[in-house]
Amino acid sequence: MQAGSTELPLFPLNTVLFPGGPLSLRIFEPRYVDMVRKCMREGAPFGVLLIRAGQEVGEVSAAADIGTSARIIDFHQLPDGLLGILCSGEQKFRVEERRVQSDGLNVGTITWLPLEAPSPLPPQHAHLGVLLERALPQISNLYERLQPRFDDAGWISSRLAEILPIDLSDKQECLEMDDPLARLERLAPFIRPVEG
Repeated sequence: MQAGSTELPLFPLNTVLFPGGPLSLRIFEPRYVDMVRKCMREGAPFGVLLIRAGQEVGEVSAAADIGTSARIIDFHQLPDGLLGILCSGEQKFRVEERRVQSDGLNVGTITWLPLEAPSPLPPQHAHLGVLLERALPQISNLYERLQPRFDDAGWISSRLAEILPIDLSDKQECLEMDDPLARLERLAPFIRPVEG
């Protein structure tokens, strides 16, 4: 766990990354190609923030203040010649100040937020662990690289928030919650009971 404050390159995206979650990206803008090279060379993370206004390509006029650090765990050249990277979400942070470098890269002074302690999955939500165990392999092969924790309320609630077809604002709200049980309760209305 990282603590205190530090400077972090920021990658505003139309997605919400959760700690422990996968993120696959195509990198083509020069500012992000340079950022990825530097992160890989230094073994350093970058920060992922939800875009609140603006586009992924070009200028972002507003982004969330709370995001998740991402660490690159694999990379490859895509069929179109672009760089593809696979990242894993690590730790939540809050942006205290942000600036734009001359190359257009967003950089933030951030404060690391505490990691969630493992929390047992309550009996009334045990079916959600079963649901995820069945669903994740069918959703994406990105989840093959994750260490599953089907008995941990925080892990389960984060994976559900990632995969459920809910608004990005709802996903961001879930990310900003620091109580995994409250996150499960927030998501429960979106989930149908498992059959059989």
